Amino acid sequence: MRHILRKVSLSKDNAFIRLVALATAGSGLAYKLDIEDSDMSMRVSIPTRSHYTLSSSWGTPDTVLNSPFSSSAPSRHGHPPLSLFSVNPTSVPGVNKEPPFKETSESPKPCCGCLGRDTIANAAARVGPAVVNLSVPKGFQGLTVGKSIGSGTIIDDDGTILTCAHVVVDFQGFTSSSKGKVDVTLQDGRTFEGIVVNADLHSDIAIVKITSKTPLPTAKLGSSSSLRPGDWVVAMGCPLSLQNTITAGIVSCVDRKSSDLGLGGMRREYLQTDCAINAGNSGGPLVNIDGEVIGVNIMKVLAADGLSFSVPIDSVSKIIDHFKTNGRVVRPWLGLKMLDLNDMIVTQLKEKDVMFPNVTKGVLVPMVSPGSPAERAGFRPGDVVVEFEGKPVTSIKEVIEIMGDKVGKPMKVVVKRAKDTCITLTVIPEEANPDM
Repeated sequence: MRHILRKVSLSKDNAFIRLVALATAGSGLAYKLDIEDSDMSMRVSIPTRSHYTLSSSWGTPDTVLNSPFSSSAPSRHGHPPLSLFSVNPTSVPGVNKEPPFKETSESPKPCCGCLGRDTIANAAARVGPAVVNLSVPKGFQGLTVGKSIGSGTIIDDDGTILTCAHVVVDFQGFTSSSKGKVDVTLQDGRTFEGIVVNADLHSDIAIVKITSKTPLPTAKLGSSSSLRPGDWVVAMGCPLSLQNTITAGIVSCVDRKSSDLGLGGMRREYLQTDCAINAGNSGGPLVNIDGEVIGVNIMKVLAADGLSFSVPIDSVSKIIDHFKTNGRVVRPWLGLKMLDLNDMIVTQLKEKDVMFPNVTKGVLVPMVSPGSPAERAGFRPGDVVVEFEGKPVTSIKEVIEIMGDKVGKPMKVVVKRAKDTCITLTVIPEEANPDM
């Protein structure tokens, strides 16, 4: 720069100095120029609110912090080194003083639908007090051989606890030495003796009841129908009797079928998550980020990590309604093996059989159980159900919803067969065997 200043005239020096002044003004730099053969000197000092302030003692414009970019040796012409400095705005007239930033105990609220720093912790805090530890002594031929340990959730202030049936009911030939009684421990340390009120082995859902003279914490039931793969969820419970344990993950699948897991019997659907659950988590709640129960943790795959399964709360709510209405879950049985159709399956079936009905959606019947209500009604393997009780159907789930708990009532079913033959059948469902 000194070389340039020596090459230009005084008038050009003035213009150049103005340029340097403007450039340094924006960055809060100070530089002194003493030009040979000239009485002109200039010092630029622009007060700005600095981010380099270390303490309140930095109060005057003369306070200078040496920059690592500056040189401590004086220049040949006595120019001072380039430096950064800090100016307190209160020392400069006309500059408004802004209050310093203060941290508050309140965390910033995330936008709607966003995951904030405290989102998972807040969701767990809403449900946590209602999560309980369950313990049931198990006996064999009059001897106590251990305990069944699990979790549950208080869903009503009357002491109703939602849990898994395999936690409180015999599944393996052992008998409960407590005769239907369950030891219940709350998060706050209170203990109660609970009674098994209802249990459905097919869905693995049970209800336990306790009585308390003091108020009980409760959890709110949400909805599982709006869940999507990738949604954040929290699994809560007492794995290995370690109370107040939470793990977080995402929903991996919203409609994992029991047949996908190699489970026999009636069709069931589960929520699949990658939350870590272990022995003792069974019966505990699966919670969304709004702090609502959207599932009941039921099982995991032992040979793999991140494969956990829960019963959707929408299915659980229907089971609870059955308990209240009938004292048990009533399921109609037709005796049909069914398969949801889609474009790819239809195309493949038409390639194998040119007589296959011209449909794009529906429910295929690959097999009819001998002696079943469906066989008596005239169903045949290969039929495609397109209408049930006057409503078009495209999935097994829709058929099940239409049937509800209707047992012994005639139902009209429209099926399509080869050559697009359309037939209306009348079937009378029977109550399913709960052990099926």
